Amino acid sequence: MKAIVLLIQCADQKGLLAGITGFFAERGYNILHCQQYTDTEHGRYFMRLKVEDEGQMPHQALQQDFNSLADSLQLTWSVHYTDLPYRVALLVTRASHCPYDLLLRELEGELKCEIPVIIGNHPDLENMARQFNKPFYHLPISTETKLQQEAQIKSLLSEYQIDLVVMARYMQILSEQFVKEFAGKVINIHHGFLPAFQGAKPYHQAYERGVKLIGATAHYATAELDEGPIIEQDVERVRHDNSPQDLVMIGKDIERLVLARAVKAHIEHRIIVSGRRTIVFAEGA
Repeated sequence: MKAIVLLIQCADQKGLLAGITGFFAERGYNILHCQQYTDTEHGRYFMRLKVEDEGQMPHQALQQDFNSLADSLQLTWSVHYTDLPYRVALLVTRASHCPYDLLLRELEGELKCEIPVIIGNHPDLENMARQFNKPFYHLPISTETKLQQEAQIKSLLSEYQIDLVVMARYMQILSEQFVKEFAGKVINIHHGFLPAFQGAKPYHQAYERGVKLIGATAHYATAELDEGPIIEQDVERVRHDNSPQDLVMIGKDIERLVLARAVKAHIEHRIIVSGRRTIVFAEGA
């Protein structure tokens, strides 16, 4: 079934639900799902609206009409069409657990997207890409070649018409220019401990500190390292008798799950970014 998804945010005001849903009802659209949330702390309103697309109007005409309503209500909005394939690029390094999981989910139909290209700063995962019949580009990076390498990445993203970039344990810091250009279109995954252990072997650091919880965080990439709007998180309780190797294994499982949830929410158009926060609407709508 073809559908149209609108993501809307604005200052909270009376009549929003009636005005927006009435707009589509007047034009013969069947509303499939309507989810809304009001942030009473900041007086902000958020809506995700999904309507059946039976060709009632050309898309451009619908957008022009809705833009008039949006101007009158001062809405910030975006529109998405579910019949258009969503194209995702993977940035990888040497760790295979996250990219392999996403590729498998694409193959099994759990992620309704296409992953047409994999880009790595090391050649280690070329065999993984070959297993899934994906083109793999090895683009080495150094301090001196960082901007040149990113220019090559951007060229590939344009060539493959990429909608979303996933840093699948890429372990590199993207430049401020890159993340600004692709704001809201780059998802990163990292281990998320309390406290947050940085540097080499974070799970071994966690073991030495005797942590009781380990976890992971998926977020949109920004110029500030690991400071972007959070999309998804999860944790697992661990014990004193878990070895560092146990923590690595448990951590990898959490990272896989958290990243997959974040990517799924994004490609299903269930996320609205509001400042440093995200509003993530429920799955299945």
